[in-house]
Amino acid sequence: MRAKSALSIFLTFCLCFYLIGCEKEDNAADPSKLQVYTSFYGVYDFVSKIGGDKIQVYNIVPTGTEPHNWEPTSGDMMNLSKGDILFFNGAGMENWVDKVKAAVENENLKYIKLSEGIELIKSRHSHGDSDGDLDFDSVDPHIWLNPINAKKEAETIKNALSAADPSNAEYYNKNYEDFSKKADELDADFRNMTARAENKTIVVAHEAYGYLCEAYGIEQIAIEGLSADSEPSPAKMAEISKFIKDNDVRYIFFERLLSAKAAEVISEETGAELLVLNPFEGLTQEEINAGADYFSVMRENFENIKKAIGR
Repeated sequence: MRAKSALSIFLTFCLCFYLIGCEKEDNAADPSKLQVYTSFYGVYDFVSKIGGDKIQVYNIVPTGTEPHNWEPTSGDMMNLSKGDILFFNGAGMENWVDKVKAAVENENLKYIKLSEGIELIKSRHSHGDSDGDLDFDSVDPHIWLNPINAKKEAETIKNALSAADPSNAEYYNKNYEDFSKKADELDADFRNMTARAENKTIVVAHEAYGYLCEAYGIEQIAIEGLSADSEPSPAKMAEISKFIKDNDVRYIFFERLLSAKAAEVISEETGAELLVLNPFEGLTQEEINAGADYFSVMRENFENIKKAIGR
């Protein structure tokens, strides 16, 4: 019995060692392809669509993680020391990039900021205090929620990949054209839908939709500000509840990766239903397994906004 037990343990150890070795081999860097890193899932999705099978792309932020306050680990730094390109959004989304630049010993690593050249929007979130001051200091980083901005980001990705890998430039350009066509179709559908809407005001838990709203003449009333961990004051909660009742608002939008506590409290107070609006900062593993991507998520956002502002 002891001999069998010892043999069983030994065979199990060998099997584990073999599987680990296979996993390392499967994940080994292919020297014929660019080693590309992305700062969070939204960027990863865009880069994957443009780069396709000509690059190896790794997302730094773990699946299902809200990226606003995330910080890279020492392991991430080590991986980046072997990378060719790091794509990041900028506009305050990744406050850790400067730390990476200072710590990573890789002179060949190119840092590509996707918000470069895009006009940024500043927060207009009321703190809910006695004088109703507005916070104009924070920049809204969620530029990709306007499909035309998403197309500009995709073009920046295409240009960077083509410059680093000219032999596959035609391939990257073809993928960009496919992305661009889908973005234009999405933009046209949003414009047609909102042009017919009488009520163009939505109530959101997180002030993440400035670019989407500005593009299509929608006004967002935000319970919480741009910061993912901000909390509304009692005065702000009362203000939002009054607005919902006075304007017969039927839905409050919330996000799956953030706490919906404030939205739930207001929903109970006003009778407005909760509805998902996804800022596409990160997806759960379940959503990824189901094949969700930027365009499927934005189509779901389209249908939910249509439901909210239609009469």
